[in-house]
Amino acid sequence: MAQLDPEICYAALQARDARFDGRIFVAVTTTRIYCRPVCPARPARFENCRFFRSAAAAQEAGFRPCLRCRPETTYELGAWRGTSNTVSRALTLIAEGSLDGDDAYIENLAERLGVGERQLRRLFQQHLGASPVAVAHTRRVLFAKQLIHETRLPMTEIALAAGFGSVRRFNEAFQRLFRRPPSALRKVGEAALAAGTVAAAGVTVRLRYRAPYDWSAILSYLQSRAIDGIERVQNGSYTRTVVEHGQAGTVEVSNLPEADSIAATIRFPSVSALPAIVARIRRVFDLDADLAAIGLHLARDPLLAQLLSERPGLRVPGGWDGFELAVRAILGQQISVEAGRRLVGQLVALCESPAPKMASATPIFLRTFPVPAQVVAANLGSMKMPNARKQALVELAKATLTNPRLFQPLGSIEETVAQLRAIRGIGDWTAHYIALRAARDPDAFPVTDVGLLRCVAKRDARLSAAELLKRAEGWRPWRAYAAQHLWAADGAVRAADQGEP
Repeated sequence: MAQLDPEICYAALQARDARFDGRIFVAVTTTRIYCRPVCPARPARFENCRFFRSAAAAQEAGFRPCLRCRPETTYELGAWRGTSNTVSRALTLIAEGSLDGDDAYIENLAERLGVGERQLRRLFQQHLGASPVAVAHTRRVLFAKQLIHETRLPMTEIALAAGFGSVRRFNEAFQRLFRRPPSALRKVGEAALAAGTVAAAGVTVRLRYRAPYDWSAILSYLQSRAIDGIERVQNGSYTRTVVEHGQAGTVEVSNLPEADSIAATIRFPSVSALPAIVARIRRVFDLDADLAAIGLHLARDPLLAQLLSERPGLRVPGGWDGFELAVRAILGQQISVEAGRRLVGQLVALCESPAPKMASATPIFLRTFPVPAQVVAANLGSMKMPNARKQALVELAKATLTNPRLFQPLGSIEETVAQLRAIRGIGDWTAHYIALRAARDPDAFPVTDVGLLRCVAKRDARLSAAELLKRAEGWRPWRAYAAQHLWAADGAVRAADQGEP
């Protein structure tokens, strides 16, 4: 990757150019503080500035985060999606806590990614200027700092939620970085929540995105597929039950367009699950997408240029859970969205998946999505669908039990699709769809989808699947975003026809 040009970076800093937010961080040698390029503080002199590709690189060089522009609120991950598939996958796993805890080792992370430890370190230094361990440590500190600023959680629970092994390590990290205890960062007079109220009252965090954001489109997607007893879209917000490590709670997500953020209220009995839940929210709502960079690439095709101008903030919605999304994909094959939703609801009722006792449970959130073992044990005979599809569900559940990492992306989209297609009953369309929504591979492209072909025929020219695949070569590595724009353009016609589940 090319080295940062200090003069260009300084010009972006002087202009407070939001396009560079999350892509560069400026550190001031006189204050030993690093900031986002949009920091409202007066820019330091050029000779006193150093520029880094990541917050972790700045912290590893001995700088501490600015308390004014709060680097923890930026969207750093999106800058690396599509740049290095290995790095982006590693960042996703780190965000989920893969390098947290005393038993977390970088060699284990490298093994999960299918690369050597030395190669992983080299890639991180090349793209982020910091080691994986430094990135994980920075994530813990910045997530903890965000919880201190935005919630009233006790410090002990913040330490646990951020992935610190102990309160002592949490305190030492803040003392070393900020030269003050973590409690000193909280506003005077803001008392912590009383013990036992976290699950009931909830914890609300703000998660930033790069504007624009087509909130109505993603809510429409979720509402048309909402499962009774598990999900609800109402008054502009999305709420659902969540399960982590056998415990259950709810999340409620709403948009804050004035702050280029979403607000996520999490009600869960264990704060240690917060990083995993936040990572899922970011995945479902595609918060890390850099639509400016993606759009610049896709707009080279005249058809996509037109679609991008019509829906500039369109995102690719993700699945809350890989197994859940894969089940939806199988049940939704060759039927309408509504029919697929009803079938999913029947499966949920058939598997009898009442939600574990939740402090925040309400009469409308009484179920959780069944786990693979429940699907294997269920009698699917009453479900009105082809026997081959029932068998595909069982085979999917068995494969998930055998390989819990089944829905994580591999080195390339071809490898990910091949792994999914090895499951009996899963064809190319279903595999690409699962890769797109669950594995979050930005290059997934279910080329045989009738809606994609229909939209291209209406807007441009009638193409065969093979011809569309050839044309889509120029859209890589962002074919998933091209597919989402084609689906959106197909619009109302698609909702009543066969196609996307």
